Amino acid sequence: GKRITYINVMRNMSVDCDCAGLSAAKPTIANIGILASTDILAIDQACVDLVYSHTKDNHDLVERMESRHGLRQLSAMAEHKMGNTQYELIEID
Repeated sequence: GKRITYINVMRNMSVDCDCAGLSAAKPTIANIGILASTDILAIDQACVDLVYSHTKDNHDLVERMESRHGLRQLSAMAEHKMGNTQYELIEID
């Protein structure tokens, strides 16, 4: 519905899902920030773009996303008209 807000926390990211618990690989990307949007596709696209922009420490996470076809989620959402890949990133300190 129109009253849904999506919040993604991009903090201490590792190649493993947080469901792996204590056995998860150590984080390689520190705190990028917290994103919020009313568009699920826009927020996920922004998160992927931010991961790609952290070129010095993103290699393992990018490899994991690409080798597991993680970007397919974005194209599938676009095909199903679940949102927009275009977004405006507004930083708040």
